[in-house]
Amino acid sequence: MDTTRQRRNTPQRRVILEELQGLTSHPTAAELFSLVRQKLPRISLGTVYRNLEVLHQDGQLIKLELAGAETRFDGNTTPHLHIRCTACGAVRDVMSATPPPEPPIELEGFEVHGCRTEFFGICPDCRPSVRH
Repeated sequence: MDTTRQRRNTPQRRVILEELQGLTSHPTAAELFSLVRQKLPRISLGTVYRNLEVLHQDGQLIKLELAGAETRFDGNTTPHLHIRCTACGAVRDVMSATPPPEPPIELEGFEVHGCRTEFFGICPDCRPSVRH
């Protein structure tokens, strides 16, 4: 696709982004689809997936491809880290840690375009029921 061309902001894309930006739960595409469908009953899951990809390519959301977990989405594009519960899969923002460096940077001769740092552990809700 020609990236110099402005993409049309469709009603579907607008509602998807609004719903995502109203959440802190870092939903999957299917979870977001359930919410968006309340406002746009005729929208398909495929349309949600396609629009999430466009919004990601345009830098309007973050795609979280965390190790061993289903892809999740974050409407907060401010540089920050995430922590994932290994028991229930919940993902939360970590704003207190030093954020990763802004790409592009050079490291060991590589032009770095991004990095992923994932914290993982047991969330406060799961901790009482999980034995170590």
